[in-house]
Amino acid sequence: MTVISRAAAKVVHHAARFGIVSALPALALLFTASASQPASAMNIQKIKSPGGIEAWLVEEHSVPLLSLRYAFDGGSSQDPVGKEGLANFLTAMMDEGAGDIKSEDYQERMEDIAMRMSYDDSKDSLYGSFETLTKNRDKAVELLKLSVQKPRFDTDAVERIKQQLLANLAYADKDPDKVAIREWYAQAFPNHPYGRSATGTAETVSKITRDDLVAYHKNNFARDNLKVVAVGDINAAELGKLLDDVFGSLPAKADLAPVAQTAPVKGGSQKIVEMGVPQSVAVFGVGAMARKDPDFITAFVVNHILGGGGFSAKLMEEVREKRGLAYSVYTYLQPYQHASILVGSVATKNASMAESLKIIRSEMKKMADNGPTAEDLQAAKDYLTGSYALRFDTNSKIASQLLGLMQEGFGPDYVENRNAMINAVTLADAKRVAARFLQPDNLVVTIVGKPVGMNSAATPPVLQPAVAAPTRG
Repeated sequence: MTVISRAAAKVVHHAARFGIVSALPALALLFTASASQPASAMNIQKIKSPGGIEAWLVEEHSVPLLSLRYAFDGGSSQDPVGKEGLANFLTAMMDEGAGDIKSEDYQERMEDIAMRMSYDDSKDSLYGSFETLTKNRDKAVELLKLSVQKPRFDTDAVERIKQQLLANLAYADKDPDKVAIREWYAQAFPNHPYGRSATGTAETVSKITRDDLVAYHKNNFARDNLKVVAVGDINAAELGKLLDDVFGSLPAKADLAPVAQTAPVKGGSQKIVEMGVPQSVAVFGVGAMARKDPDFITAFVVNHILGGGGFSAKLMEEVREKRGLAYSVYTYLQPYQHASILVGSVATKNASMAESLKIIRSEMKKMADNGPTAEDLQAAKDYLTGSYALRFDTNSKIASQLLGLMQEGFGPDYVENRNAMINAVTLADAKRVAARFLQPDNLVVTIVGKPVGMNSAATPPVLQPAVAAPTRG
C-alpha cells in the first residue's frame, strides 16, 4: 500500500489542528528539489558501512537534502494464506508510532522537522522512502531508525488502520480498473502467491492481528535482504554511520517463505466479471522474458512500439486514432523476481470491447509475424534514449531508479551503458524477439463490465484480420 497520499493528508490535518505551518514550505522544497547533474555524469559510489551494510551513494551537495530509498525482499508474496493483505497492512502502520513515541506524537515530530517518510509494497519487496533537510537530518534519522527497528503496532492504531483498509477494499470492489487487474493476476497465476490479492479481501484483512504484523516485520526486516540507495547532501562516511544506526540492529537473515518460479497460464483464456457500468475495462497479458534475459532490452523496445509509446504506439493508433474505440490503450513489461509479463489494458463502451480486443490481438499477431518497420524501430530508440535522462532529474527519482537496478542485480555501470544497449538493437533482433514473446494465442484476458456479445472462455476467439478504418478527411 502506498502511504504517500495518506501521509500528505496527515501533514495538512495536523498542521491545521496544531498550527504547525513552518514545515509546509520545506516539504514543498523536498518534493521539487532537483539534482543538477545528468545521468551520464553521476558518480555512483558503492560503499560498505563499518557494520557491513552495502549501499549506493550519489553525492549532491548543491541542495541541502537527502533522499534515501531502501527495500526488503519479500513483499506481498510473503503474506500467509488466509492473511492476504498483511504486507500492505504493515506499510500503513509504519508511521503509526515507534519506540516510546505514540502515533500522533510521532507524526507531529515528522512534520515539525519537514521529514518525509513512506512505505509501499509490491509482490516481491517492501519499500521505504525517506527524505529530510540536512539541518534536520539527525532528528529525522532517529525517527526513521525507530520506525525501521521498533514500530509499535498499538492495538488502537491497528484497529483504526484496519477500518480504513476495509473501507478502501469496499471502494475498490466497485472500481472496474482495480477489479480487472486483481482478477487478471488471479486468472494468470492460479495457486501461486502472485495470483493472490496484495491488498487482500474484507475477510482476510479482518483476520489480521497485531501478532501477524509483528511476525511479518520480524521475518522480513533483515540485513541480508536489504538494498539501500542514498542521493543528496551526505558523504560516504556519514552514510556509513547512518546505515549502521538505522539498519545495523536488524536480524542478520530474513526468514522468507520460498516462492516458486512461474509464468502466466498458457493456451489463452478469457474471463468476464460482470459489473453494471457503461464502460468495460479489459486487462490482457502474456508471459515475457526475465529482466536479465539477453532479449529483455529488445523486448522493451518492441513493447514501446506496440503499446508502450503513448500516441506513437501501434495499439493507440489502431484502437483510438483510427477507430475512436477507446480513450487509452497501453502495454508495459513487468519483470518480477519469479515471473515476467507483458500486460496491458483498454477501456471502452460495452458495445465496443469485442472489437477493441480483436484489434489488439490482430496487432500483436502482426508484430509477431512481421516485426516493426525500420522507421518505427529508429523512432522508438530515439525516444527511449532521449528521454532516459528524465528519470534522473530529481534526487528522489535517482534514488528510485538506482534502487531498482540494485534489486535486479545490475551494477552502477548500467546507467552509463543503457542507451548503448538500446541503440544496439537491430531490426533483425526486434523481429526475432517479437515473434518470441508476442503470442496472442496465449493471451490471458479479464474483462470487467457488461461487454456485448462476449463470454468467459477457455480459449481466445479465432483471430481475423482487423478491418481497416475509413480514412478521415
